[in-house]
Amino acid sequence: MKTNKLLEILKKGNFVVPLHLFQLRDKFELDMDEFIFLVYLSNFGDKFLFDVNKFSNDLNVSVPVILSYIDNLVEKKYISVDVAKNDKNVMEEYVNLELFYDKLTNMMLDNINKTEEDDTNIFGKIEQEFGRTLTPVEYEIVHAWIESGTSLELIEEALKEAVYSGVTNLRYIDKIIYEWNKNGIKTKEDVEKNRKNFKQRQEKKEKLDLFDYDWFEDGEE
Repeated sequence: MKTNKLLEILKKGNFVVPLHLFQLRDKFELDMDEFIFLVYLSNFGDKFLFDVNKFSNDLNVSVPVILSYIDNLVEKKYISVDVAKNDKNVMEEYVNLELFYDKLTNMMLDNINKTEEDDTNIFGKIEQEFGRTLTPVEYEIVHAWIESGTSLELIEEALKEAVYSGVTNLRYIDKIIYEWNKNGIKTKEDVEKNRKNFKQRQEKKEKLDLFDYDWFEDGEE
C-alpha cells in the first residue's frame, strides 16, 4: 500500500482515524503503511474474523501485501492471530488486537505522566524564582493558565520576563500572558521574535531622537 493512498481511503470513509493515534504516531515502531493498516484494523474492535479478502478489497491492496502487514504486526507484537471455533463448531482464524491496546494504554499513560511531571516542574520553577512557596490561590491561577491552553514554555517565558523586570508576582505574569495571547504570541519562538522586534523599534527610536536633538540650542548659554 502506497502511503499517499491514505487520503483516498479517508475520502471513501472506509475507516475512522482517532486523533490520539496520530498524536502518538512517533511512538509506534511501524512504517506509515503498517501504521495505517493497524489503524484500519482497530475499527473492527478488539477481536474479529481474519478475512484477508475483505481487508484486500477495502484497502485496494493485494492479498500478499496484506499478509505481509499481518506478519509484521504479529512479529512486532501489535496483534496476534488466534484460532477458535465459531458458532458452527468450525475452527477459524481471528485477529486479536489485545497487544495493540495494551501498548496504546501504556503510551497514553506515559504521556499523562510526562504532562503531570512538566506541570510540577513549572510550579517548582516559579517558586524557585520567587524564593518562596506558592499560595493555594497562586496554584489555582497557574492551573487556570494551563487549563486554558497556555503552553508551559509560554508560562516559563513570561516568568523570565517578569524576573528580568524585577517583578515577582503572578499578577504581573498574568498580564504578560494576556498581552501575548491578545497579540497571537503562543510559543517561545514567537516571544523571541517579539523581543527582537521590540529591540529594533527601540534602537530606531533612539536614532531618531538623536537625529532630532537640537545640538545648537543645547550649546547656547
